[in-house]
Amino acid sequence: MGWLRVRIDHLFLLVEIHIVLANAASGMAVHDDCKLKFLELKAKRTYRSIVYKIEEKQKQVVVESVGEPTETYEQFAGKLPADECRYAVFDFDFLTPEGVQKSRIFFIAWSPDTSRVRSKMIYASSKDRFKRELDGIQVELQATDPTEIGLDVIKSRAS
Repeated sequence: MGWLRVRIDHLFLLVEIHIVLANAASGMAVHDDCKLKFLELKAKRTYRSIVYKIEEKQKQVVVESVGEPTETYEQFAGKLPADECRYAVFDFDFLTPEGVQKSRIFFIAWSPDTSRVRSKMIYASSKDRFKRELDGIQVELQATDPTEIGLDVIKSRAS
């Protein structure tokens, strides 16, 4: 029975190490403004989009910019830097084939191929935790270049 006890203790130690590493990997705090702006987009439609960035020195996700309700998708996509990672939310309005007006809230994990490897790793390891803070995401996209978040892709994923 002693060997079983050792194995169980070993298993618990491995689980504890895994939990510590997982928490360290996704250790980015989420600034309260991130959730507040998202709730305003979702409930009040105060914004069309929100772009979030990770402030590495402060170890937290913050709001980088918001888009007014009249913002077009092209204007929003133009805010995503060509060589830096970001998270973004876009409230996409569209008509169904039956002519019904609908809306979908997209979460975009933007990680261009040209961004730093360290940045890609930080954004990838923090994404799920951050996304859980934004209750109401309907469609998720991960993109490494602009073609993966083109308007045609958004339209096809919306319906």
